[in-house]
Amino acid sequence: MSDVTIRRALLSVSDKGGLVDLGTRLAQAGVELVSTGGTARALRDAGLDVRDVSEVTGFPEMMDGRVKTLHPMVHGGLLAVRDNPEHAAAMDAHGIGGIDLVVVNLYPFEATVARGAGRDDIIENIDIGGPSMVRSAAKNHQFVTIVTDPADYADLVEELAANDGATSLPFRRKMAAKAFAATAAYDSMISQWFAFADQGQEFPDFLALNGRAPVSLRYGENPHQQAALYTPVGPHAHGIAQAEQLQGKELSYNNYNDADAALELCAEFRGQSPAVVIVKHANPCGVAQRASLREAWDAALACDSVSAFGGIVCVNTELDGPTAEAICEIFTEVVIAPSVSDAAREAFARKKNLRLLVTGELPDPRRNGLSVKPITGGLLVQGRDSGSIGEGDLKVVTERTPTDRELQDCLFAWTVARHVKSNAIVYAKDGATAGIGAGQMNRRDSSRIAAMKASEAAGKYGWDTPQTVGSAVASDAFFPFADGLLAAVEAGATAVIQPGGSIRDEEVIAAANEAGLAMVFTGMRHFRH
Repeated sequence: MSDVTIRRALLSVSDKGGLVDLGTRLAQAGVELVSTGGTARALRDAGLDVRDVSEVTGFPEMMDGRVKTLHPMVHGGLLAVRDNPEHAAAMDAHGIGGIDLVVVNLYPFEATVARGAGRDDIIENIDIGGPSMVRSAAKNHQFVTIVTDPADYADLVEELAANDGATSLPFRRKMAAKAFAATAAYDSMISQWFAFADQGQEFPDFLALNGRAPVSLRYGENPHQQAALYTPVGPHAHGIAQAEQLQGKELSYNNYNDADAALELCAEFRGQSPAVVIVKHANPCGVAQRASLREAWDAALACDSVSAFGGIVCVNTELDGPTAEAICEIFTEVVIAPSVSDAAREAFARKKNLRLLVTGELPDPRRNGLSVKPITGGLLVQGRDSGSIGEGDLKVVTERTPTDRELQDCLFAWTVARHVKSNAIVYAKDGATAGIGAGQMNRRDSSRIAAMKASEAAGKYGWDTPQTVGSAVASDAFFPFADGLLAAVEAGATAVIQPGGSIRDEEVIAAANEAGLAMVFTGMRHFRH
């Protein structure tokens, strides 16, 4: 069979949005309405005739509403294969009426957790009857229509109007697929809460992942790849996926990836003096802090103005007009800010394709969470790299101790280096990056590439010496040989910050002493692959 005429509908929803209008449309079409608790009250208050589930089952709702729809009179009406003679005989023998339409959305477990409710309240908001009805109806979609999302009410009404009060099999299949996805996400959210929040498990036996409301993207990293953006179900940090886009073209897969990298680094400067981060291909190519955002932009751009072309810009404070005007002088794909002034909006309005995103408060860079990476045949899962160090964690390993300025530049370079793809080398001077080497197969080449970029910048801006002269240099992992450090010496660095821990540490320390460098060990590395 294909079309199924809707004669009886069971409605039981937590989200009452659109309920009365849908109930009214169904009643006008001659559909018998069966409902429970607050849903039934809302429909009756609107003047609609509603039959209580308890009348259908012959049992009252009991145990504080925990038991009301878990009954053969309900599930028999949902699961019966209507053209199966044995099923039809069982329905007749027990007086079970068929249910043609189920409209259910589930207890607000996600919202209950998000508002910080106590454990007992959270447990009570685990829906049992709702998912059972959803799954029964979805399984028997050959005969039953299931709707779980109020956003689909209008489609249901249109479907009934187009099919003379019936639904088509393709529509029922579509709704069933969505229903199973909804219950899977719901159970995933509950299992995550039990594992992580309630039981404190770092890596549970079964890892349930979920996402909702995909945003279709034009394509993936390349035009032949399809792509979409999902947002997590359940408590999660707000970031690029939740940012408000004020103008510009649709964000692409690469835009999202690069914008996330920019936001994660910019969040390191949350609540601090004005900072600008410029990212290209998920690697920073310029970062600076200054007394004003406009000055920070100039300093960040000077690090590598070539790579900044077509890049992503993120700032840690409200974006002002002068900075926006300066950003508009080069081609920029995306600009991200906690807030944007009217003057900045006016400046960007002249760049129609530039994507302007407002995030509100920047995310906590030290938040916990899981990082998931698919590999062939499995998933690699690890905790977020939320480790951090301060001045008190540093160990001076050279004869010379870094000056206060060198120490601050070391910490700044280290902050940036943790967001640079390995092998990562970052030179910094006076609160701005002077050269960045990323993603090389050895640390020496990263050191040299960063120095080369600094030399190019000096030539472009007419400086007597590159900014790497007198700078501090950070390495995301230890120097396995002295050659990487010696490359930094050649570039003019005077201080080094690195994790330490190599079997050749003494050799590297000796080279630093011979060159008169100050070097500190962090005892922590920050690989980013």
